[in-house]
Amino acid sequence: MNPPIPRFAAVFSICIAAFLAVDSHGQSGKSANYKTDEAIAYRESSDSYISKMCVLDIHYPVGIKDFPTVVWFHGGGLTAGKRDVPDQLSKQGIAVVAVEYRLSPKVKVVDCIDDAAAAVAWTFANIKQYGGSPEKIFVSGHSAGGYLTSMIGLDKKWLAKYDIDADSIAGLIPFSGHTITHFTVRKERGIDGKQPILDDMAPLFHVRDDAPPLLLITGDRELELLGRYEENAYMWRMMKIAGHEQTTLHELDGYNHGQMAKPAHPLLLRFVRKVSKDTSK
Repeated sequence: MNPPIPRFAAVFSICIAAFLAVDSHGQSGKSANYKTDEAIAYRESSDSYISKMCVLDIHYPVGIKDFPTVVWFHGGGLTAGKRDVPDQLSKQGIAVVAVEYRLSPKVKVVDCIDDAAAAVAWTFANIKQYGGSPEKIFVSGHSAGGYLTSMIGLDKKWLAKYDIDADSIAGLIPFSGHTITHFTVRKERGIDGKQPILDDMAPLFHVRDDAPPLLLITGDRELELLGRYEENAYMWRMMKIAGHEQTTLHELDGYNHGQMAKPAHPLLLRFVRKVSKDTSK
């Protein structure tokens, strides 16, 4: 059943993940040449704010075919942050699509989620021309980016707007993302950030047994923001109860909310390679 890993095992898991991240696929990826195409518009509009913010960078290997792709959403509470390709995901035999999106309070959170869905839809429509496989598109992000990952992957309406079935995503890997309603949504409603809410703007509201494989990663429960580990543990449990067997939870012992992303990347790479290998069979 893959229960949440014990706290003493978390550091061991990180070490094993780092070892496994450099497998034969990764070695061939590291010997490849890489390109990064920057500031590609994933939605067109006469609105200057959309034109400025709705862009992405794609970092991809040259000379490799059917590689996996990770669509990466930055954190920042849906109010700050900027797109970037994480160093730990660079030159690893995969493509990384680093997404910029509109931010609150200039827009509502629903617009942030819609931008995330539009960027993933762009990836499905375009990754093949870069050499990637549309069947190996993963979605991930840290903090607010983790929330966006879970919302568009579990609530199918966001991608359906762009004629994409959310179940076409190969896997979801939110890093320390809200699973309850995001605190920026609560702020829009005049609700204090310490007052938890769970409605259709919460990934937990959309628990289902037929979702893509889900890897939940958080920092240390004693160092994380508010109840972020416990939220994700509850998501893990409810996905299992719903019948979704491919949900896994990792707690990274000793790392706080901001620190946990770097040691989480080897876990992401291991997950991407395992699921991609299974997809290729």
